[in-house]
Amino acid sequence: MVKTTTHNIEISVDVKYYPQQSVPRENHYFFVYFVTIQNKGDTSVQLLKRHWDIVDSNAEVRTVDGEGVVGETPVIEPGEKFEYNSGCNLVTEIGCMGGYYTMHRMMDEKQFKVTIPQFNMVVPAKLN
Repeated sequence: MVKTTTHNIEISVDVKYYPQQSVPRENHYFFVYFVTIQNKGDTSVQLLKRHWDIVDSNAEVRTVDGEGVVGETPVIEPGEKFEYNSGCNLVTEIGCMGGYYTMHRMMDEKQFKVTIPQFNMVVPAKLN
């Protein structure tokens, strides 16, 4: 698990290889990642957008930008957390992801970016 805090918003990410959705002979490797967004500040925030940079071991980079996460733009109250999971496919056995969320502070209507820590995606057999 990796974790980072930006502007009192803590992001932690855990990732698992998902062999049921992978087809190694076709260079298709699927990973599921679990994200926890915890508001450690004293004002409510809303997650508006996501930005991901996905890199495989061929140095190919994909960028994903979009509204919210998993179809939601959650408001996270002080002391509360929001959890979700999603997935990513790679054409190589090793890769990484990282990026940022664009958040909206409800108190003063300001937007700010929160770092999503970079995490590795590795097929378990590659660790031996």
